[in-house]
Amino acid sequence: MIDRAPLGLLYVNVLIIATCGLVYELVAGTLASYLLGDSVTQFSLIIGVYLSALGIGAWLSQYIEDRLARTFIEIELALALIGGFSTPLLFLAFPLVDWFHVLLFGSVVVIGILVGLELPLLMRILKEHLDFSELVSRVLAFDYLGALFASLLFPIFLVPRLGLTRTAILFGLLNAVVGLWGTYLLRPLLANRGIEGLRGRAILVIGLLVVGFIKADSITTLSEENTLGGKIVYADTSPYQRIAVTQSDRGFQLYLNGHLQFNSVDEYRYHESLVHPLMSVCSDATRILVLGGGDGLAVREILKYSRVESITLVDLDPAMTRLATGFEPLAKLNARALSDPKVTVINRDAFVWATEDNADSGSDAPRYDTPRYDAVVIDFPDPGSYSVGKLYTTHFYTSLRRHLAPHAGMAIQCTSPLVAPKSYWCILHTLRQSGFDVTPYHASVPTFGVWGFALARQIGAEEADRRADPDAGSDSPWILPPSLAPEIAGLRFLNDATMRGLFHLPQDQQSLEMPSNRLNDQILVRLYDQEWGGRG
Repeated sequence: MIDRAPLGLLYVNVLIIATCGLVYELVAGTLASYLLGDSVTQFSLIIGVYLSALGIGAWLSQYIEDRLARTFIEIELALALIGGFSTPLLFLAFPLVDWFHVLLFGSVVVIGILVGLELPLLMRILKEHLDFSELVSRVLAFDYLGALFASLLFPIFLVPRLGLTRTAILFGLLNAVVGLWGTYLLRPLLANRGIEGLRGRAILVIGLLVVGFIKADSITTLSEENTLGGKIVYADTSPYQRIAVTQSDRGFQLYLNGHLQFNSVDEYRYHESLVHPLMSVCSDATRILVLGGGDGLAVREILKYSRVESITLVDLDPAMTRLATGFEPLAKLNARALSDPKVTVINRDAFVWATEDNADSGSDAPRYDTPRYDAVVIDFPDPGSYSVGKLYTTHFYTSLRRHLAPHAGMAIQCTSPLVAPKSYWCILHTLRQSGFDVTPYHASVPTFGVWGFALARQIGAEEADRRADPDAGSDSPWILPPSLAPEIAGLRFLNDATMRGLFHLPQDQQSLEMPSNRLNDQILVRLYDQEWGGRG
């Protein structure tokens, strides 16, 4: 028989194992999103497979007829090892493309089955000591409470502070401790034979996981170097993303959530192409807005214009803008642009910033002055997830117009028109539907290949009305950059002839009719995933 006091401790076990079970599910979904992209699809698949595996585990529990306490402890130890080390092993296995999906979903199935076995076994252990209705209500109450703890801890504390690898190992440790603890709490139900061996295995598993937790940074670095293909010289996990910088013989590379953002060897081609055509057309622009671009490289190019009076940079992640100023190789590459007195950095979701009424919001959100900007540089990551895809919607572009001066210009990176033409032209059509004149252009960036951009000009109300008239004639053309500004000299990629050549699209990059990307139907994210696939 089990005393009443240990019964209370067993409820604590229920709380712990419920928390562990949900954390393993969240880790798997986040890992799949990190490595494979398309977070909605990955989380949907992981949750579906995991819940199915829970059902299989619960169904299998009926066939365990004796030695329930020992079986429960053995399951805890197995779950500790498999769940705790699943994340580092999957990181290391990612380059094995043919096997990665098998390992990912195989681990989810195994973990789900083991978690599904836990509660039925524990309830059968407790059924002799409690009324059935009391047993079910208490066990399920603690189970759901554990799920709440996991859902709160995971995004707020665990991932930002510990990272995925340490989080998985930590909860593996908790499962192992529950197993060791169970050898004492359930001692009246355990045979004398083999009890010391059971405790010894529990201590061994705890020891392995402690070593793994201590060496987690080395494991993460090894797995990321294996995945990203370079020596990790900087790594950080923020509440928003995983930041990693790799070093090679030819420079350093920035990765966000495993996706390459730039290579220091040829980033100048990208950023010169993004900034200077816009600044050449907007020859009187003095107030500049930069959305994204927390690395400071676009700001570096804008600061080459002496006429610029102010630059407002809106970037979601403080960890990224800290990297731009505190990581010496990047600070040197961006010419310490974010430390310039002309630059104001706002760490805020650009979608929220653009859509909220900062002057009269009536909310507790931070309020900023809302000047009319003469030019906007948009340097967001590619729309590989719905959280980023919202920044390419008609809703966002329409909201952004409120911050622009009449006939203000924008330059936007729009993924590759060669590799992902449907995605590229979807972005341009979305801009047109949002009230902008749009001109496509492209540049060759060796690290990325052919890369696409767009110049956009806000259309005034009178012009919009005129275009709505079927007898009004064709759209007025966007004036292409005639030449670089006289004050700009010594660019590494662009000259007048090269810049004009950016606007001549070859035959295999010509316009496609595509639907616009809307907030309630982000077709762009689906197109992007289809076109880039594993290459994105």
